[in-house]
Amino acid sequence: MRLSGLLRRPLVLASLCVIFGIVVVAMIGPWIAPWDPLALDQNNVNQGSSSAHLLGTDEFGRDILSRLLVGIRPTVVVALVSTTIAALLGTALGIVGGYGNRTVGFFIMRGVDIMLSFPAILLALLAVGFWQSGVLSLSIVIGIIFIPQFARVAQSATLQVLGQEFVEAEHAMGARYTRVIFRAILPNILAPLVVQATLTIAAAILLESGLSFLGLGIVPPEPSWGQMIGTARGYMSQNPMYVVWPSLCLAMTVLAVNILGDALRDHLDPRLRNA
Repeated sequence: MRLSGLLRRPLVLASLCVIFGIVVVAMIGPWIAPWDPLALDQNNVNQGSSSAHLLGTDEFGRDILSRLLVGIRPTVVVALVSTTIAALLGTALGIVGGYGNRTVGFFIMRGVDIMLSFPAILLALLAVGFWQSGVLSLSIVIGIIFIPQFARVAQSATLQVLGQEFVEAEHAMGARYTRVIFRAILPNILAPLVVQATLTIAAAILLESGLSFLGLGIVPPEPSWGQMIGTARGYMSQNPMYVVWPSLCLAMTVLAVNILGDALRDHLDPRLRNA
């Protein structure tokens, strides 16, 4: 199945449209927000949808639509930066674990196994307790937490590639260690890493939202979806739609990324492609 065939799948195309829209809004959200997302209005607290406030207002009278549009940015930034950190460091460790010195590789992969034995949310809770809350600290913490996933995928793919003829040809020509990695190994293990990146972006969005939900993520009054959900649960009786809108946005984003990741996995894995 070619890439054009992948794009003809309705679910994949719809997911790409959602993801593209999320990225665009993350970049221009503050300029298209109808109201100042930080402006308080005590005369319009916990109001439902109206012509002035299409999605209603929160407990301080702030416009929910504006906070949703602005709250996309920290979530997207944390997800992309943390995934980049995890991909770069995890891939490097995985390749060293599969192709480098056996003793070094053994200790790297045992460290990876130890980190994988703990739930991501538990490691995040332990880490953010010692860091100042904010986008940068969240990105670094979540990036470090997801390094083992990339390391495991990279190490497994590297071991599969090492037995191929093109790698043996590089060795026969006396190629240096770095040349073998960048010319023979890395280009041939990118496919599973791309799939892992899409899955990690979805997981990072959920983890950031979970930490913000608990009050350990984005610092108020800067909005984020997880923070809005955590706050809205205390006002469900006054304004039940307050919790629905950020929850719906979060669910649609994660679902779109997961659908794209599954489609890429099916496309890049010949065993699934021919099934």
